Amino acid sequence: MAAEILDGKGISKQIQSETKTKVAQFVTQFGIKPVLAAVLVGDDPASHVYVRNKERACARVGIESQLHRMSSSSSTDDVLARVMQLNDDPIVNGILVQLPLPDQADARVVLDAIDPLKDVDAFHPHNVGLISQGRPRFLPCTPHGIVQMLKRYGIQTAGKQVCVIGRSDIVGKPMAMMLAQRDSELGPELANATVTLCHSRTTDLARTTVQADILIAAMGRPNFVTCEMIKPGAVVVDVGINRVGDRLVGDVDFDAAMTIASYVTPVPGGVGPLTVTMLLENTLMAAKLQRMESPSIRTSRIQPNA
Repeated sequence: MAAEILDGKGISKQIQSETKTKVAQFVTQFGIKPVLAAVLVGDDPASHVYVRNKERACARVGIESQLHRMSSSSSTDDVLARVMQLNDDPIVNGILVQLPLPDQADARVVLDAIDPLKDVDAFHPHNVGLISQGRPRFLPCTPHGIVQMLKRYGIQTAGKQVCVIGRSDIVGKPMAMMLAQRDSELGPELANATVTLCHSRTTDLARTTVQADILIAAMGRPNFVTCEMIKPGAVVVDVGINRVGDRLVGDVDFDAAMTIASYVTPVPGGVGPLTVTMLLENTLMAAKLQRMESPSIRTSRIQPNA
């Protein structure tokens, strides 16, 4: 029997409809729209597509978007200056610096300078620390989207063996932290997992992956996960987006996974749409938090060159 496809695109539309209602309620209560500011440095074609998709998603739910374009020759100090300007702008609720930045701009320094209350990607060390302690302000967009997908398909993680392949700060590490917590924003049934975080140095990777009830692939290698690496009946979540010729493929051999797994996410149309959708949720949350802003939080952002 073929696996069931986890329809991230459909779930994304459902959540965006819910977000639109919540944004309208916020506008009625406070008389202002939430505002997301995106900083786009350079001419990377993929980055332009991502930002355009985010602008369209904002418009669908009633969030105002700003796009701040910067030259590909912009230095770290140039981008920092723009981030500081947005930090101090009371109209802006969320700040998104589109990655990757050009080589001469230090992404870590730039991301560390974003006000934690406006860090809707949840990359700032302050927000990462809160996630590690199980009391998040914002959840990283891709891991949060994955958990939302699991919830809406009735897939629990509590008591399950979960294998995450890839240890990036954007997906792998926060995903592992979230699923290993005692509880989650969506309930204990979507936490309390036994999580193994694998990576390029993992010895005999297949021996670990084949034991996983839920396998999450996020390493950026096309069709890397084969059917021999998947436990029969496992849930397979493919985070990868790789261009092979004129096609987009994931990190998982989709056709092979469909013959052995119980659920599989497609690429495209799986995790990707949910990443953008959870960014909208975080922007709305940021707008709400800033209505009751604490000065102590504002001063906690890392100052450049400190």
